[in-house]
Amino acid sequence: MWDRLSFVVRHFRERLWVKPLIVCVLSIGAVFLANLVDMAELGRLLPKITQESIETLLKIMASSMLMMATFAVASMVAAYASASSAATPRSFPLMIADDVSQNALSVFVGAFIYSVVALVALMNGFYVGRGSQFILFSLTIVVFVIIIITFIRWVDNIARLGRLGHTITKVEQAAAKAIRKRHSAPRLGGVAAFSPPDGSRAVFGAIGYVQHVDTAALQKRAEASRLRIVVAALPGTFCAPNRPIAWVMREEPGNVSDEDAEATAAAFVIGDSRVFEQDPRFGLLVLSEIASRALSPAVNDPGTAICVTGTFVRLFVMWNERGEADDDSTVLFDRVAVPELSMADMFDDAFTGIARDGAGNVEVVVRLLKALDSLAVVGDAAMRDNALRHARLAVVRAENAMQIPDDLRVIREVARFAA
Repeated sequence: MWDRLSFVVRHFRERLWVKPLIVCVLSIGAVFLANLVDMAELGRLLPKITQESIETLLKIMASSMLMMATFAVASMVAAYASASSAATPRSFPLMIADDVSQNALSVFVGAFIYSVVALVALMNGFYVGRGSQFILFSLTIVVFVIIIITFIRWVDNIARLGRLGHTITKVEQAAAKAIRKRHSAPRLGGVAAFSPPDGSRAVFGAIGYVQHVDTAALQKRAEASRLRIVVAALPGTFCAPNRPIAWVMREEPGNVSDEDAEATAAAFVIGDSRVFEQDPRFGLLVLSEIASRALSPAVNDPGTAICVTGTFVRLFVMWNERGEADDDSTVLFDRVAVPELSMADMFDDAFTGIARDGAGNVEVVVRLLKALDSLAVVGDAAMRDNALRHARLAVVRAENAMQIPDDLRVIREVARFAA
């Protein structure tokens, strides 16, 4: 339950309207709560504030905040468009979820709503006591201070939002977070996967990508009905009518009920696109797309591909180190079997695009081979085997794409570790 709730909360973070709505409700509540001071008869202890001074401040705020909110939206849209065109459209959700931009938009819209509601209440005699007028004045000053601080932080952030380097950093952070989450529960908390025996019931889902698997819900259903469940579709898998998402089997003789099959399918969140949270491979794939776009003839930016290659080294070293630290991790859901991520698939997601599109660029190939050499040394057996495999493929692609003997000599020299 908590796993599904956290997924829903993070999903709502990507909606631009959520934070502004919350701030608007809080601002309206603050306007009306200010009048409670008069009821407590505390006004005689507070200094007197003229209504004209409060009215002037609120009018300034009301006339400027709507313009600031409009400017913020326009700047954010321009940054999102830049991220989608310069990097990849798959990075768009990370730009939307940027906290600084969302907070700035929320503050500007909330301040506008606050000023309008407070101004209407003030002009209609809602604040007649000394206490309520002082509290309203103090709230207005506090709102002004928040606006100034938010604007300064937002200007510093919007200057980087949507830039290619910033986008790469955002994607790397999302991929690293998914890797840490996966290694805290290597098989999503389940046991090692096994081949389902004959008689197991195949469970199918909607057509789309698996975004989230609620293994806690699967465990609860399995305990209640004495079942064993094998997850067949990890987050990031594309589900089709001929591809089951899970296999369900009973511990006792008999068939799996339709109710159990429906409950199993309900534990899988399936959507139109992949998400980063439970899918470390998606982060690698998005970074590879950024590098491939940079290597296209229209862009011709090998430096970005080299930067992404270094990012891959950091992510795979993180995967290897945390894997070593979590070998003795406990199983949380003993009735749910989940397959582990394939190292071969992860390497294919990361390095195939760069090796293919950068095969004719000696600088990119050399840096790619050096990165694979590093991973072959620091990684486990599976990582070493895949690093050597991709190094050999990179050399073959370079030999087919390059014609200058000196470039090929340099590449073969760097690739001696894979011989």
